[in-house]
Amino acid sequence: MQRLSTLDRFLPVWIVLAMVAGLLLGRLVPGLDEALAAVEMGSVSLPIAVGLLVMMYPVLAKVRYDELGHVTADRRLLATSIVLNWLVGPALMFALAWLLLPDLPAYRTGLIVVGLARCIAMVLIWNDLACGDREAAAVLVAVNAVFQILAFAALGWFYLEVLPGWLGLGDGSADGGLDVSVWHIAGSVLVFLGIPLVAGFLTRTLGERARGREWYETRLLPRIGPAALWGLLFTIVVLFALQGDTITSRPLDVARIALPLLAYFALMWGGSMLLTRALGFDYERATAVSFTAAGNNFELAIAVAIGVFGVTSGQALAGVVGPLIEVPVLVGLVYVSLWARRFFTTAPGRTA
Repeated sequence: MQRLSTLDRFLPVWIVLAMVAGLLLGRLVPGLDEALAAVEMGSVSLPIAVGLLVMMYPVLAKVRYDELGHVTADRRLLATSIVLNWLVGPALMFALAWLLLPDLPAYRTGLIVVGLARCIAMVLIWNDLACGDREAAAVLVAVNAVFQILAFAALGWFYLEVLPGWLGLGDGSADGGLDVSVWHIAGSVLVFLGIPLVAGFLTRTLGERARGREWYETRLLPRIGPAALWGLLFTIVVLFALQGDTITSRPLDVARIALPLLAYFALMWGGSMLLTRALGFDYERATAVSFTAAGNNFELAIAVAIGVFGVTSGQALAGVVGPLIEVPVLVGLVYVSLWARRFFTTAPGRTA
């Protein structure tokens, strides 16, 4: 089995330290949260945007773009991912939000928005750490991005206004509608997927053309690879610094929001791994499908919650708590995934 580097193996420690550092900065430095939120890129705080771009670029530079055709030709892989992401995922979050937060409509709405915002960012990190199929993950992330642009607003209307009425839970007015522009979502996708995707593609294309694939993968990638985890840690610090005061002053609310999120990530990832194994997927593609199904596009969820309901709203708090729970849980699932590798076949040309 491929061993994780020292930086990767101790990632949970670095993440905890990043969380603590962010909380301390948010509590001890007056006005820091306003300063961090003052400048935005794609409706997201500029420091967070920079962290996300730095985080995604090295992972996308590792993708072998000339092999993507093998992934796009696998219709079963694509269909499985689409069903998990756009049918199962939003429905599961809706059910958990209503089951566990029936008395807190603002938090419930925020969680439903998180469930609708499918992955386009950190999932690439988790898949890479778990030794999943990079090319499959890149294609699935791109497919999710397209569906996000086309379906996000419509699904928000369905789950927040229509379905509660059909189920006798009310007319959805307590949750509030989701008035968000398709162009707003497209802009978020363009920034957080388009920029690092183009940069990664150009880096590989030009690097291989100049020095060959062996040099590119054995010399250049090891140099730029650690930037992904540094970007992740920086993003976590900024996230906690922005919301540190809110999180520490409302611990019971955070705990209530965390419970359905924990159930969601565990059920989506575990169910996806079991399904892909039953369908005969090899480990690498099963991992890519499972992490893309379990991960969420938190930058979009936070931006939508703030833009529609306000920065101090319960919906925004639920959006912020989302990645704060997702990050440590999915890091833990990376290790579970590596352990579970023994129960899967391994793709030809890869070492088990």
